[in-house]
Amino acid sequence: MYPRQCEGHGQNISFFYSRSNKSIIPQWKPIDFVVVGLGVPVCILIILANMLVMAAIVVNRRFHFPIYYLLGNMAAADLFAGISYFYLIFHTGPWTIGLSQTQWLVRGALIEMSLMASVVNLLAVAWERHQTIFTMQLHSTMSNRRVLLFIVAIWVVAVVMGLVPTMGWNCVCDLALCSTVAPLYSRSFLVFWAILNLLTFSVMVAIYARIFVYVRRNSRSVAPHAAHNGHNDTVVGLMKTVSMILGTFVICWTPGLVILLLDGLECKQCEVLKYEKYCLVLAECNSLVNPIIYSCRDEEMRDTFRRLLCLFCSRKEEQEQENTDTQGDALNKVRLLSENSNHTDRLTL
Repeated sequence: MYPRQCEGHGQNISFFYSRSNKSIIPQWKPIDFVVVGLGVPVCILIILANMLVMAAIVVNRRFHFPIYYLLGNMAAADLFAGISYFYLIFHTGPWTIGLSQTQWLVRGALIEMSLMASVVNLLAVAWERHQTIFTMQLHSTMSNRRVLLFIVAIWVVAVVMGLVPTMGWNCVCDLALCSTVAPLYSRSFLVFWAILNLLTFSVMVAIYARIFVYVRRNSRSVAPHAAHNGHNDTVVGLMKTVSMILGTFVICWTPGLVILLLDGLECKQCEVLKYEKYCLVLAECNSLVNPIIYSCRDEEMRDTFRRLLCLFCSRKEEQEQENTDTQGDALNKVRLLSENSNHTDRLTL
């Protein structure tokens, strides 16, 4: 993986952490128990909530349009983020010491893939909304094949970008460039990663602001025509939902990216380690926010959630009832056999 002359080749993780002055000890601290105790239930909730969103889009034919397919892919990215955080929880704290360099890099790559998948997916949603709303349509005329190609391209970009540090853009061969927050990452990569995502955020916000202004202006101009009011309200409502998803995403991820940027620029007085964990928790919460937004903003989605949950509960009750009936039938058969046996014995006597 690395040439023999690499300074950090073959070194353990503790070596890189000590060089970066980042604390790492084998003993468990109270904060480590808190991270595992709270992190695991949150990750499970993230995974289940986003599975519910994906299932709702699959079963409800009213959601079989490009915008909802892309929102479903956003849920898939959040689900992947939940899995990534789950993996991170059991490979952090005291467990970090036992990781190999490759395991440590894979741990970071999973988080980067989930972030990049969400960012590129939001860009695709922005493009779809731009193409659709400027013609005052509710849904795009894109074919399912084209949407599928979009989704595949999103994940290819996410995987490739996430693997960049693992493929060589790290500080293993140049220890002087190691960062503080991520001791195996090169500071130049952190600067590149932070600026790339922050610029993308700015572009998306500008696109959505332009679309929203256009929708509001157009809605006022067609307000006298009652026949179009319902359609315009639906367009505006969907746009507000997507804007809320973007807004919460930017709010949750921007602090973490700023911390990475400051660390990459070697800001000594910024105390990046002091805020690192809080930024990671905020980013994790973002993956749980989107299902809540769908529930609050989209009545059709909320009703579909309710039907799916009721279906699951009713099937569970039916299964329990079947088990009870089966047990009851078995007891009745045993009772009948016992009575027949007693009757036979009495006849014999």
